[in-house]
Amino acid sequence: MNAPLDRRPWVLGGRLPRRPSWQGMLAVAMVLVVVSIPLRGLFIATGSSMEEGFMLVFPERMTKGAVPNVDFLHLYGPLSLQALVGWYWFFGHTLEVQRVFGLLQHLGIIFAVFALARAWGRRAAVVCGVTATIMVITPIGLSALAWEGGVALGVWSAAFGVRALHTEGRARTIALAAAALLAACSLGFRPDLVLALGLLHGWLFWQHRRRGVSVWRPSLIGFSVGLLPIAVHLAMAGIGNSITGMFLDPVKKLRPGRELPRPPSFGQIDGALQAVNEGPLDAPWWRFPALRASDQLFLWFFVVIALAIVLPYVVHRLRRRGATPRLDVLMAGMLFGAGLLPQALQRPDSTHLAFGSCITIALLPCLLLEALPRWRRVWSWKAVTRHPALAAGAIVAVGLMVVCPFYTYRYYLLQSRMSVGNKPGGYMVERDGRRFYFGNEPLQRSSQAVIDQLDASLAPGERLLVGPADLSRTIYSDAVFYHLFPELEPATYYIEMDPGLADAPDSGLADEVASADWLILTNFWTGWYEPNASIEFGSDEPNEVVARDFCLVGNYEDALVLLYQRCEQGDGISPAGIGIGAQRRADFESELRERSAD
Repeated sequence: MNAPLDRRPWVLGGRLPRRPSWQGMLAVAMVLVVVSIPLRGLFIATGSSMEEGFMLVFPERMTKGAVPNVDFLHLYGPLSLQALVGWYWFFGHTLEVQRVFGLLQHLGIIFAVFALARAWGRRAAVVCGVTATIMVITPIGLSALAWEGGVALGVWSAAFGVRALHTEGRARTIALAAAALLAACSLGFRPDLVLALGLLHGWLFWQHRRRGVSVWRPSLIGFSVGLLPIAVHLAMAGIGNSITGMFLDPVKKLRPGRELPRPPSFGQIDGALQAVNEGPLDAPWWRFPALRASDQLFLWFFVVIALAIVLPYVVHRLRRRGATPRLDVLMAGMLFGAGLLPQALQRPDSTHLAFGSCITIALLPCLLLEALPRWRRVWSWKAVTRHPALAAGAIVAVGLMVVCPFYTYRYYLLQSRMSVGNKPGGYMVERDGRRFYFGNEPLQRSSQAVIDQLDASLAPGERLLVGPADLSRTIYSDAVFYHLFPELEPATYYIEMDPGLADAPDSGLADEVASADWLILTNFWTGWYEPNASIEFGSDEPNEVVARDFCLVGNYEDALVLLYQRCEQGDGISPAGIGIGAQRRADFESELRERSAD
């Protein structure tokens, strides 16, 4: 590209203007408007009581001296928690502060895509930014999960890497160091992004080598600095504990209990959480023609695979016909997007399908802008030739409407309705200024009741364990209760509970239960059914400890939540009532037999 530096897009080597133009500010503002419409609804939406819960609890545990992979199970990189430690220290430890951090991670992805798409002009950047917004906001709301932060850093790494291809001298050195630094930080959030980053930076390295440019020194400096948080964690937790917690546990032990059929079942939803959300009483409003929810997942699965494989190949063919700087941008983005495919394959529910395709789909309008002019019959329409970026965006928007409207547009609409008060948000529970939002009134009433009871009875420094009512099947954990009682010490390594880990015979969970003063056991997830190892029952020793050592203090909403206290001889508290858990287990086993017969 021979345009002057001040006229090139930043990603292609241009200088940032000293004063932003009104057109540039308008483009950014248009994306921010689309982000802001559902924003109030996102802040009062139902949260995931385990995932969002542990992103609140883990950093607070670290401020008290706890170490991930030593004192509590953490399956991802350490940098996401380290960043949240600083964030909470500065702004306070509340659900809203956590969700602001999640919003910033989303904006990191959205505006990284915007920066890449700016190579095709401001309209294309707006179209791609809006598409990215729909893809990243709808799956998990504003939860500050490590995946979103890792992807944001990875896409910005791609932007700086492409910029390095089109600059020289000091500007190139800075861009190379920044790209490597961001790549290392991305791995610090999610080590499983190594494939996406490897494809991206392997291709960038090859491009620099073809041009006779040495990238080793600035890249090594940037990468080494970015790895410092991981090095600190390894020194504190130990190499063995870190490898076990971040690699062996999630791959070897956890996956059999979390993976879902590939492809998704046609005609039924496999994921337990998704089945609940798509039930006849819980599914959000949608009156436009659409495939069934399960059929959308089935189709989306194959679309994600096709896009990840075909689009890099299409860009490669376009480059063979004539490489251009803009095709460098596309190749970098599509290779990074292709490397996200394993996230979609390992558990193909709507969240992971969105995680695995968000970058590819967001940049698809740019590929259409490159490819469609070769299809003269399509591109000769006047409406298309006058507004090509809008036409490309419309093609992608229609594609999403056909393939997966329930999991994109419908949830964006739901959150927007909540923002304007047309739809209620989640059901709030609160204690001492800390709050959380559950999905319905029985969950709220039972949770608030146990919070009030424990608040009136606890002594600071006592030990609390939160888990499912049947501890032989640790399919999920409402870890947010730990956040609501910061003065109590978590009695377990398994603040996050997963099948194959906490319920394993050698997990040590029974000893941890025996060490607790209080137990909050829930039946929120007792009916959890997925066609994987999570339906199997593990060690029954933790249940035996509950029956032997604990007395039932409270039973709320027909055993939705149970509060237990360690029994003292002759203290007058009612007996444990272990029959409640046994009956729930018998009901689930009966349901399993019925499913097998069907």
